[in-house]
Amino acid sequence: MLKKAWHIFKKVFIVLFFLHLLYILLLKWFFPPITLIQLSSWMEGHGLKRDYVEMKDISPYAGLAVIAAEDQRFTEHHGFDWQSIEKAMEHNKKRPKRIRGASTISQQVAKNVFLWNGRSYLRKGLEVYFTFMIELIWGKERILEVYLNVSETGKGTFGMEAAARKYFRKPAKKLTRLEAAQIAACLPNPKKYIVKPVSSYVQKHGQRILRQMANLEPDDDIQLLLFKPKATARTAR
Repeated sequence: MLKKAWHIFKKVFIVLFFLHLLYILLLKWFFPPITLIQLSSWMEGHGLKRDYVEMKDISPYAGLAVIAAEDQRFTEHHGFDWQSIEKAMEHNKKRPKRIRGASTISQQVAKNVFLWNGRSYLRKGLEVYFTFMIELIWGKERILEVYLNVSETGKGTFGMEAAARKYFRKPAKKLTRLEAAQIAACLPNPKKYIVKPVSSYVQKHGQRILRQMANLEPDDDIQLLLFKPKATARTAR
């Protein structure tokens, strides 16, 4: 019986492995139909507002703002920012009541698309795995594009397009630097921090993000990722 059960388990594992690998490959070109976090938001009564759009239909300042706010070494690392992880570990040892995270944009995409909110070891282990896979299969531009579409930007609001239309009555393509920075400022806790009417935290943090955006924008990798024509970017690669 044990041998038969083990044989069935192996078959199920192999089937599930190839199905999830196929799903990852499909998401290189298609947006996820729904995520567990989006479904949870809807079930909790927050609603579900989202409008998936391609990178070309999102202001480059939106990409610049989230990189400045969430992961300034996004173009340099391969999914994990070990410098930030070490700093966060040192901080958390000294101040265990105020835990600091060090998740990269890639890790956040892995969580937002494939997993659920939480701090269990199982979820964290799966996050590491999916982060490695999307870095390997999708690449930076696709990871950022998905992040700008699935990240929670308010109660029941997901993505830059939905946020831009909700807060500023315009498409994401027309977001200004300041508007993009204010949306990015709410990302640490989008259910708490308010973009419109702008809260004091979002206003202050938005200004800090604007300064970091100015520092990052001249970087060659940032220019290649966000501002140069796609044909030029392909040639450069």
